[in-house]
Amino acid sequence: MTQEPVFEESSGNVFADLSLEDADELFTRGKIGIQVLSILKQRGLKQREISQFLGIPQPEVSHLMKGEFQRFSEGKLLTFLKGLK
Repeated sequence: MTQEPVFEESSGNVFADLSLEDADELFTRGKIGIQVLSILKQRGLKQREISQFLGIPQPEVSHLMKGEFQRFSEGKLLTFLKGLK
């Protein structure tokens, strides 16, 4: 006999569902970071160009483009977003 799979409804914040201590901050960073990433991809900029535009070193651009938003503060991500609008 196979067991029925158990499903749990999400709260809407995967970080909270995982009981992470800073879940709200991680969720906010993710939402802002996805917006920044989306705009950058729409513009089709190369990492060197993004580095110059955002004023960050190229290795940081690489982390940003990989979605590693935890490497940036919420304020820094907001600064990026404001600069792109």
